[in-house]
Amino acid sequence: MKFKLSLAVTFLVFGIIFASRVNAASSSSILVDIMPENPAPYEDVNIALSSYGSNLDSVLIQWSVDGKNVSSGIGKKSFSLKAPAAGSETLVLAVISLPEGNVEKRLIIRPSVMVLLWQANDSYVPPFYRGKALATPDSEIKVVAMTDSKNMTYAWKKDYSNDQEASGYGKNFFLYTNDYLEGSNNVSVVASTLDQKYSNEASIEVGTTEPKILFYKNDNSLGTTWEKTLTDPYKIQGPEIVEAVPYFISPKELEHPTLIWSWSINDSLVNIQGYKKNLMPLRAESGTSGTSRLRLMIENKYRIFQTASKEISIEF
Repeated sequence: MKFKLSLAVTFLVFGIIFASRVNAASSSSILVDIMPENPAPYEDVNIALSSYGSNLDSVLIQWSVDGKNVSSGIGKKSFSLKAPAAGSETLVLAVISLPEGNVEKRLIIRPSVMVLLWQANDSYVPPFYRGKALATPDSEIKVVAMTDSKNMTYAWKKDYSNDQEASGYGKNFFLYTNDYLEGSNNVSVVASTLDQKYSNEASIEVGTTEPKILFYKNDNSLGTTWEKTLTDPYKIQGPEIVEAVPYFISPKELEHPTLIWSWSINDSLVNIQGYKKNLMPLRAESGTSGTSRLRLMIENKYRIFQTASKEISIEF
């Protein structure tokens, strides 16, 4: 099964003042930026300091990681490191030696993996199909967020627009019907703890494809010969049954009355008896030979873009 996987990192940034001579205004004037905002585990992270009230280019700045001094210098406003492994955390401390006293800025980088998986709820694939049921125009799509924490609040977006109704506590999945005018949709989510201290962010692109029909031979003794599709042209050896498999069409119940099956031979409609509309029996008259065109069109009468067709030449 193919799926896109997105990694998101949670982090908490806050300032703590330890020196008694520190001016509160000086501390609040120092800003901390992290790039990227949501780094993946082991990804390079750049931390930069800026200030609208102090000249950081002329003061000593010391950096430490998990209590170990790693870098210092006059005007050392930026620092780079690798994010830790998922589930662990790294404490970064910046000490800024301002004329009025030291200011400390602490950052906790705590990676956490979140995976988004999607599926097309009503897309047909045959039994034992090893691939993924793909989305087609007007398909219902379900996106599930897999996190390492159960007690989360989820804020979902589709194509960068907030979906308030789909968001909320414990709502780790998102349902939508894709638009036939769009080739793909972007679905993203921010999962946060109840105290809002930690959050994960991930996004996924869900594309669409067109439903397609493949023809197989259906043998009375062996069943469907899934090993290969019928070639074009295809020569029948006596009475045979052609089985049509409409990959990715919806609904996925082939006997559903919303699906209209239209078989034709040489443009003449053929009425299929019985409930299995995907089976076409073929038989050539004794002593005759030639070629005929076999065609099938499948339509969903409520979804005009859920249409597929296939035709091949039958030699006899």
